[in-house]
Amino acid sequence: MNTWHRPAGTATASGFTVAVTPDGDVWEHAGLHVADLGAGESRTVRTGDSEWLVLPLSGRWRVECGSELVLLSGRDDPFAGPTDYAYVPCGSTMTITTTTGGRVALPHATTEEPLPFRRVGVEWVTTRLIGTGHTSRQQRRVGTPEVLEARSLIVLEELTPGGNWSAWPPHRHDRQRDDQESAVEEICYVELRRQHGAPEGDGGFAFHHVHGTPDRPINVAATVRTGDVVLVPYGWHGPAMTPPGYDMYSLHVIAGAGPRHQVLMTEQPEHAWVTGVLASQPGDPRLPFPETR
Repeated sequence: MNTWHRPAGTATASGFTVAVTPDGDVWEHAGLHVADLGAGESRTVRTGDSEWLVLPLSGRWRVECGSELVLLSGRDDPFAGPTDYAYVPCGSTMTITTTTGGRVALPHATTEEPLPFRRVGVEWVTTRLIGTGHTSRQQRRVGTPEVLEARSLIVLEELTPGGNWSAWPPHRHDRQRDDQESAVEEICYVELRRQHGAPEGDGGFAFHHVHGTPDRPINVAATVRTGDVVLVPYGWHGPAMTPPGYDMYSLHVIAGAGPRHQVLMTEQPEHAWVTGVLASQPGDPRLPFPETR
């Protein structure tokens, strides 16, 4: 198994179908847990030295932290629309319970500074269309600096229609350069679905690519399926390619130790010319995806 590609079922912990935790060595800041629970089931988590989000992927949820309680309306699935979520500070204990059964993502990032426990309403999540032509996709800014007050954690959702490419040209964010680039890690969790009208069957597969430089080599050329995770510690990230007939949902968890709560990226110079060519192409008419929450 490639160190940086964790197929579904290979990065687990008790009670969690996905468990990626900073180890203080080659992976220091970003983390992600995912749980599938039946109606009425719960998980209790000690947040330790990290700030966490409780982000419903499906179902309705309640989150208890100390004496406080918030209710999350959630959604039917990640393609159905954005969702409300909860922010849980470091040094806390939380209990999450689903009233309907469902799947929940718990992105987290290391920090020593707690902020208040709170619910963030769906109205705060902003959606935008990015890219053109075959690089068109839909981005939800879930836990970004303009939406969420956090110390380190940044969370994005991206929807890529079948046949389209994401993260092209490739980009990197692995060195701290003021106002140019941030040194942050990234986790990408994937779910896929057949497009509407297709016969029933599995969700298919997509492709993720990460490549490095002579001084920092890395090579990830992964076939990804629902529940897979790709870790990007450094290097050029992209492209992520979705075959025709299948749509891809990507959850991006980003964190680092930089002085600012932000992510700035550098486009790979060898392929930067492509951006100019794509600029004249129209966006994909399939976007935005209809909301069915």
